[in-house]
Amino acid sequence: MQWRRRIVLILLALAVAAGLTYGFWPKPHPVEVAVIGRGPLEESVDDEGMTRVADRFVISTPVTGFAQRIDLDVGDAVRRGQILATLEPMRAQALDPRAQAEAEARVAAAQAAVQAAEAQAHSATAEAELATSDLQRLVKLSQAQFVSEDKLEAARVREVTTQANVRSAQFSVKVARYQLEAARTALAYTGQADRDRKRVVDITTPVSGQVLKVQHESEGVVTAGSPLLEIGDPRALEVAVDVLSADAVKIRPGMTVRFERWGGGQPLQGRVRTVEPVAFTKVSALGVEEQRVWVISDFTSDPQSWTRLGDGYRVEASFILWQGSDILQVPASALFRGKEGWTVFVVDHGKARQRPVRLGHRNGFAAQVLDGLKAGDVVITHPDETISDGVAVTYK
Repeated sequence: MQWRRRIVLILLALAVAAGLTYGFWPKPHPVEVAVIGRGPLEESVDDEGMTRVADRFVISTPVTGFAQRIDLDVGDAVRRGQILATLEPMRAQALDPRAQAEAEARVAAAQAAVQAAEAQAHSATAEAELATSDLQRLVKLSQAQFVSEDKLEAARVREVTTQANVRSAQFSVKVARYQLEAARTALAYTGQADRDRKRVVDITTPVSGQVLKVQHESEGVVTAGSPLLEIGDPRALEVAVDVLSADAVKIRPGMTVRFERWGGGQPLQGRVRTVEPVAFTKVSALGVEEQRVWVISDFTSDPQSWTRLGDGYRVEASFILWQGSDILQVPASALFRGKEGWTVFVVDHGKARQRPVRLGHRNGFAAQVLDGLKAGDVVITHPDETISDGVAVTYK
């Protein structure tokens, strides 16, 4: 009987000890985890931008007069030479010799500007033809593997840039001719006597395009140089993005850029044309002064895919600094700074083990793993102060 009582007491003591041990035994910490794997990864500079017409023209009044009502609306198509507005003359004032000489000098200066613009256009055309010839030659050499892909890409960028310079120079010639016509009109108009008061001045557009803005619609007196309308071609769009100067130094002309969240179903592709060499100060939403730089890009996607975009539309631009297709990567939320640099917690047999890692390229979501992890490893994401080396963890 006594031995049975002892056995019962021993079992009861063991049960109490087991209960106390279970009650005070540290429980595993629940954590969120991610499995290390391979996949595409890219490093980019992301910021908001705005579309704008590459070449826009402000149509202004060449002389002071009485403007008739403008019947054009924003979006109306106009063709080169079309009459946009009509000025009725005010009472003409007699020109003294000095004013007459000044008006004639402005005409001469406008004629010289036309000649300079035409010479610049010839120079741009010759440079574009040379760039096209060089590109064709390098394409043939590349097919025979005598030229590197970087040199061939640089030739393509140069060919696109020179063609853009040709178009810009041709627009400059048109504008110079328009200014010459305006100067001649000013000379002829101001020299009229009072008996020619019924004479009117027709203001025409120097290029074809669409009306972007009507700045003076109702009839009334306008002074010389007053803006009336803005004309441009919405099909010739560019994207202007202001990025931090620290990011601008990483972006170079010819770099690929992706435009997202512009309203369409698919992202649009583009290429950086210019990184402006001058920064400007901008105050952020938090009241912090930032130095920012304008980066100008062109669309390379099919124009039919972005016909719904217009002047001043918002887009989100991602400048692709680096891309990889089969990259071992770890979530950025799993990384923290340790004694040996970047560190992660790896789940090993139910316990968290601190492990240093060596990283390569990274973005805001993931980082390239060069050493320290392998595919299939389980790491803890968002580790807090309760997680340390050797702590028992659990996850779903």
